[in-house]
Amino acid sequence: MSQPPPPPNQPPQQPGFGPPQEPSEPQPPAPSAPATPPTPPAQPPQQPPAGPDLNKAPQPQPGYGYPQAPGTPPPAAPPTPPQGPGYGYPQQPPAGYGYPAQQPGPYGYPAQQPGPYGQPQQPGPYGQPQQPGPYGQQQPGPYGQQPPYGYAQPTVPMQAQAGQPGGGRKLNAQVAIIVSAVVAIALIVGGGVWYANSSGKDDDKQTTAEGGDTKGGEGDGKEGGSGDGGATTGEAKEKAPAATGSKVLFQVPSPKVPKGVTTISIAGSWLTDSVYAKSGLSEITGYDRKTGTKKWTLDLPGPVCAATPHITEDDKTAIVHKPAMPSKTDPQACTEVAVVDLAAGSKVWTKTAKSGTMPVSFNNVTIGGGTVAAGSTSGGAAWDLATGDERWAPKTSDSCYDAGYGGGAKLVAVRKCGSYDQRQLHIQNVDPESGDILAEYKMDEGIEYAAVVSTDPLVVAADVGDSAGDGSGISDFFSIDNKTGKLRARLSAPGDEFAARCDAIYKVENCTGVTVGNDRLYIATEEHDSGGDSYSQTNEVVAFDLATGKQTGQRADAGENYEIFPLRMDGPDVIAYKRPPYDKGGQVVSIDGESFKETILMENPSTEAVRDVESRMSPDYSEIQFGQGGLYMSSVYASDFTSREKEYSVIAFGTG
Repeated sequence: MSQPPPPPNQPPQQPGFGPPQEPSEPQPPAPSAPATPPTPPAQPPQQPPAGPDLNKAPQPQPGYGYPQAPGTPPPAAPPTPPQGPGYGYPQQPPAGYGYPAQQPGPYGYPAQQPGPYGQPQQPGPYGQPQQPGPYGQQQPGPYGQQPPYGYAQPTVPMQAQAGQPGGGRKLNAQVAIIVSAVVAIALIVGGGVWYANSSGKDDDKQTTAEGGDTKGGEGDGKEGGSGDGGATTGEAKEKAPAATGSKVLFQVPSPKVPKGVTTISIAGSWLTDSVYAKSGLSEITGYDRKTGTKKWTLDLPGPVCAATPHITEDDKTAIVHKPAMPSKTDPQACTEVAVVDLAAGSKVWTKTAKSGTMPVSFNNVTIGGGTVAAGSTSGGAAWDLATGDERWAPKTSDSCYDAGYGGGAKLVAVRKCGSYDQRQLHIQNVDPESGDILAEYKMDEGIEYAAVVSTDPLVVAADVGDSAGDGSGISDFFSIDNKTGKLRARLSAPGDEFAARCDAIYKVENCTGVTVGNDRLYIATEEHDSGGDSYSQTNEVVAFDLATGKQTGQRADAGENYEIFPLRMDGPDVIAYKRPPYDKGGQVVSIDGESFKETILMENPSTEAVRDVESRMSPDYSEIQFGQGGLYMSSVYASDFTSREKEYSVIAFGTG
């Protein structure tokens, strides 16, 4: 799991009203500003190692250790872009709305290099020390909202293949980061682009994508997202069209951030039968899936902090937002939990919760079994989805709290207990109505964070003993019987072989590059040399049996210079996105759950203008929705990147 491009900082834990936080868990400083990236090497890099052994049995269990530490930083020279800690590490607030008070680096990135645990936290608003909260916690800086469910990272390209004849061979880690930064900066500085409103068969025609007349853009609206486990019954709904070549249906300009603001989260997107809905700075807008015409806009008093990918049968979802727009003197906390009707474009209800006399600030929210559950280090609560009536609140003590919840078919809590040096996670199958624990699995001590990949079957991911070594948050998956709480199998997924990622600190059900169905786990491998004399790269999707923990031997190849990522289940099949080489458009494929035969559902235009936009939507750090011939890719941050032309937060493709 390769080190990702640097994200904007993420927030510290919210000021607490629950269990006391240990003073020995400081956040690492914010990442440094990228220096001017050097020109990528002109000579082909050395031959990279071959790919993972796709048929080997799980590795022995690595030792259990203490909280994760950032991976080894790249050498000091030549200068590289900032290396922020990836998923699975404590993270700082995004450098948005004027926070933190230091000189930002180029393109809005902060100017500090991340350090190991034990270093002091960043200063508070505008250089002032942070005010200690209850139990010695630090208050978040202004505009330091947590990035919502949707992959709280910047949308910069993961590959730097442009300009490499014959495709891009994977470089060494340092050079790859530099080259990636060159491409990212080139795209940013290059600014606005023209879009091709043509099919893949007519790639030379470039026009703006106003309107759109393709058909087949409607789906069942329940495509779901990470953590739902995927549908494993019934027939696959996604069918290959007569012509797989797509065209740009519409694009949405990136919202203008307030003056003086560097970055603000705009994560959160949903797909229903007729609407593609996307979060803005302080609103959610529903667009016609085919044309991009605004069908409704739901104004919010403040930014969205977190959102669940799950949608009910009647098109309801849940979010957490701030009660007002943050200011220099009042950063605002993420206290408002709301249910949104995506069909009507309206709020169903809004609720808050208190711990003692203070409102709880939530890190995450989900839906499961007719219940909306929100959690954080400050406390948690659960409400009836239909009425908003409070159903239950997790029991708190000096040593335990519910860090977050996974939803979908069932409701699963990740409960953190113990002191800093003796932490233990309890994975609990919870009765959605009463909050009673139906089954519980206690992970070994020393595992700091866990993410819920699926609730039924129950699968969680963790970085055991910081053995992943790449910031992905995953070294192992745990298959758990959600009726008895017993461990079914442990699946070894070394970070240097597999490309899934989980943000287990704040967004408990936020994982990418992996999906679950057919009692199997489908995961992307890391890119590797495709063989032969070329410098091309490729990867695969492989399957693990959740009963035995062993690989099934099934594999779906990305193809030369493509990189494949599983998105979700479609009945028994896997829907996957193929990130393209520098000279082609991306693809969406369906992988048969048994034969692993690939069927192309969509091929995007290969014109340079379209490729430039698509390349910014990295599957790890953007939101990708696909349903019935429509592909919707969106950013999770709006920034003040310097550009003379428009930036876009959404690009939608369709076949027909």
